[in-house]
Amino acid sequence: MNRPRALGLVGLLAALAVWDASAGALPNVGEWLDVGVVSLLLMPATFLAAWAALPLASARGLVAVAAALGVLSLLLDLAGMGALFNVAKLLALTLAGFWFLQLFEALSWVVLVSLIVPWVDILSVWRGPTDYVISEQPGLFDRISIAFRLPGEEGSANIGPPDILFFALFLATAARFGLRVGWTWLGMAGLLALTLIGTTAFAVDGLPALPAIALGFLLPNLDLLWRAWRGRGLETSSG
Repeated sequence: MNRPRALGLVGLLAALAVWDASAGALPNVGEWLDVGVVSLLLMPATFLAAWAALPLASARGLVAVAAALGVLSLLLDLAGMGALFNVAKLLALTLAGFWFLQLFEALSWVVLVSLIVPWVDILSVWRGPTDYVISEQPGLFDRISIAFRLPGEEGSANIGPPDILFFALFLATAARFGLRVGWTWLGMAGLLALTLIGTTAFAVDGLPALPAIALGFLLPNLDLLWRAWRGRGLETSSG
């Protein structure tokens, strides 16, 4: 990672930590303005961390660094440093997503995952572990999720750890396999924003985020994925 990009990542994480620490002192702007702040500002800024850290996706030892950041986040939580706890979790999950991609040898494996995980997430939110944690253990969800602090309030909008991990995984996939990195990022971030808006509009506790992330990865790259699949099929038939 070059120096300007590294400084940009550090500056971004610092800005997110400052917002998390100071948002409660700002004026309360109401529900729909809260949605606008999160969907148009905080969420894109949070996921810019994956973009800024993208050169690290092929680095060795990512699992060790991610684990170390996970331990650091726990220590920050115990020390009562909630803002730094939040950004440490974010970076740990992002690097874990990058490392997870290193386990995949072919683009087709990632595409298969992108077709399966939305259904798993829907079931989990509907009647599975996510539903249980949100309904019965909200404190646990707050501790393991990434928080978007709302201005003038103690509360926050939250996104689960798998959502951060798969966002990083699919973005790194686009970079590694020559897909449309910018459009992939925009597709995933944009559909996540629409998911948040839908959560508010329909007054539900939460909607699954992985369908938005998976679609945001697949839709901008459909033609490239189709060409890759056809090319592999031709190679197989000629062998």
